[in-house]
This record gives sequence, C-alpha cells and structure tokens, in this order.
Amino acid sequence: MTHIHVDHLSIEFPLYHGGGRSLRKAVLSTATGGRVARDENERVLVKALDDISFRLQPGDRLGLVGGNGAGKTTLLRALAGIYEPVRGTVSTQGLITTLIDPNLGMNMDLTGRENIALRGLFSGLGEAQVNALTDDVAEFAELGDFLEMPVRTYSSGMVVRLGFALATAIHPQILLMDEWFLAGDAAFMEKARKRLESLIGGVEILVLSTHLLDVVQRWCTKVIWLEGGKVRHQGDVYSGVHAYMTASGIPI
Repeated sequence: MTHIHVDHLSIEFPLYHGGGRSLRKAVLSTATGGRVARDENERVLVKALDDISFRLQPGDRLGLVGGNGAGKTTLLRALAGIYEPVRGTVSTQGLITTLIDPNLGMNMDLTGRENIALRGLFSGLGEAQVNALTDDVAEFAELGDFLEMPVRTYSSGMVVRLGFALATAIHPQILLMDEWFLAGDAAFMEKARKRLESLIGGVEILVLSTHLLDVVQRWCTKVIWLEGGKVRHQGDVYSGVHAYMTASGIPI
C-alpha cells in the first residue's frame, strides 16, 4: 500500500571549511536552538532536521509550515531520496513525483525532447507512451523549436515551464511539492493552475511545503510546523495553522 513512514529522521550537513576561526565564530554566533554541533573529527555540523517522525497513508495531504530555514525543503528532499538520513529512516511505497526544483533530474546538455524521453523511460513507459508524453509536454510548455535545443540554452522561465509540464504529465501516487512552483510567470501559472489542481486531486499522498496558509487550508488534511529543524506542532490543519499563526503574530 502507498505510504510514507518517517521514523526519528535526522539530517546534518558538515561544513568542511568550518575549522577556520572566522567562519566558526560566524556560524556559532548566528545559530540558535542548538543547531550547530561537532562530529568526532571536530568538523562543524549544521543540524538541518532533528528527530522527525510521522506516517502518511492514502488520502493524507500534509502541509509543512514554518519560517525560512525551518527545514521544510530539506524534509521534502529527504522524502524524495535526495538526502540520506544521518539517523533514523525514511520508507516510501509508491510512484513519486517531485515539484521541488525545475532542474531536478534534468540533463542540461540534452535537448528538451531528450529529457522528456529519458523521464518517460525512467518511469517505465513504452515507446508509444513516451511519444504521447512528448506531445503533451511540448504542447503545454510551448517551447516551440527550443524543444530540439539543449536545456542549458533555455531561459529560467523556459526551464520552469519544461520542468512543470514534465513533472505534471506523469500522474504519481505520491506528490512532493515546494511552494516555489506556485510562483512564476503569471500568465503561465494561470494556465498551470487547473493542471496542478487536477494532479493534486488524483494523487494518493501529498506533501506540500509552503508559507501560503490559505493553500494549506484548502489542500491539506494535516500540518507539521517545523522550527529550527524540529517539529514544533503536528496535527490537523486547524490546530496546526492556528498554533503557527498565533506564535508568529499573524492575525487570525
């Protein structure tokens, strides 16, 4: 059965040049909540996530809220398998699509068409399905002749359009999404909104990182409020949003 199981997940990033006095002093002076430590080799470590646990089953839609640097995107990347736990485990079952970084999984030296084909093959699609995928992405992204050119020649907006069209063309069981994909060119996002809402409605599990509390209230069934890499609150949408807004001084 489709699921996400996270048990006592911790992720730390070593600062390989953290032994320098000036850098060490700067890091220690700005860090709060015990997020900086040292390992057995005396390297400076930044604790990105600390002892995170939760379980999601089909029907769950989880909103991750918290300020900048709280650990929301790091948690999404851990769920996607981009970051490996230092301690604890992440277990997922089901086809996953990520809307985290438009460049994720893309070879910038290949053409748009070649990247589409590779994504299709990676997802286990046959030749006819890859051709259909290519037609769908090409029509939605509106790249024209650029589809035959290397992605490194694209503007940032074109990369977003290709990444969005490609990520939303294959319907997954689990969708991991950063609110970054809710921003961008206004005309494109108006076109993309229905496609995105259709995708979200069809997935079994959604994990969304966002500052947009109205989006959390509209799309999610659960909330985790992260602060300093730790869970500050975990529960239903009403209690989670209310607790976060109250602590942040946001008018309710």
